[in-house]
Amino acid sequence: MSSPSPSSPSPPGRRSSASLLLLAGFWLLTVLVAPLVGPQPLDFAGALTGVDPLASTILWQLRVPRVLLALIVGAILALSGLCFQTLFRNSLAEPYTLGVASGAALGVALVFVLGVGLAPGLPWLGAAGFGGALVATGLVLALAKGRRDGPNTLLLAGVAVALTTQALIVTLQYFSDATQTLRIVRWMMGGLGIVGFAEVLWLLPWLLILVAIAVAHRSELDLLLAGEEIAAARGADLPRLRLWILGGASLAVGAMVAVAGPIGFVGLVAPHVARRWVGSGHRRLIPATLLFGSAFLTLCDVAARTLLAPTQIPVGVVTALLGGPFFLWILKRSG
Repeated sequence: MSSPSPSSPSPPGRRSSASLLLLAGFWLLTVLVAPLVGPQPLDFAGALTGVDPLASTILWQLRVPRVLLALIVGAILALSGLCFQTLFRNSLAEPYTLGVASGAALGVALVFVLGVGLAPGLPWLGAAGFGGALVATGLVLALAKGRRDGPNTLLLAGVAVALTTQALIVTLQYFSDATQTLRIVRWMMGGLGIVGFAEVLWLLPWLLILVAIAVAHRSELDLLLAGEEIAAARGADLPRLRLWILGGASLAVGAMVAVAGPIGFVGLVAPHVARRWVGSGHRRLIPATLLFGSAFLTLCDVAARTLLAPTQIPVGVVTALLGGPFFLWILKRSG
């Protein structure tokens, strides 16, 4: 499996800067328009002024929090995918294909079903998601360690871990009551429907931690594009880099899964699209991936709640329908 285009030349500085500005404009337009779109028409002026209490409630308690959550979740998935693709030099690596999101989902499902006496609030669910993501990541690395065909083995190990965790989740559903089973099934589809800003405020710090880790190690990630041997020869501390990247990404993905469920393919699509716009240098690639990933998931969520209105489609279904063909295209292109 080819690496994520590390050897392709980056666009000239002016071109990549202009592309980054265009992505920023696309992101800003998405943020401004998304709260206005929904299954029901909204009196925007009345919502802003408070003249229409119902419209104001819909805007500030439902649509705005949902858009903000979509932006944060999309950014976490996109940046995690970028870090995994660079770290493992695998163009198909992302939290979903590597089994990290599935491991986090298993941890959260265990709290749903077995958390007797625990209030399944965000701290407990986040801790379970983080633990599950970390265990899944460790299993994938252990299975791929020492193999000659590292990228392919890594992907196959991720698929194996994902299938195993999904089988365990199905087993939990079988031994659960009807209410728990329905809750797990709906949550596994991925959703962003919230009321208020509690989930947004809880998840935002994990995104900031991941962004800080990625930005702090962007030079080492650039060196890693040329290969592990060259990166180590030029002073990159690879064990430390893996520890920080895997720990930060697992923490953020686990927290995200606890809130929104295992949403797939955003971490695959966003880095590839951003890389075509701004090149492979992480100084511009990190913000470009964040901008596109957050806007992409927000638009997917807009489609999820409007295409079949008043019925809402889980956003994870929309991203799977878009990301599945994209995955096959990358697989074919990678040979």
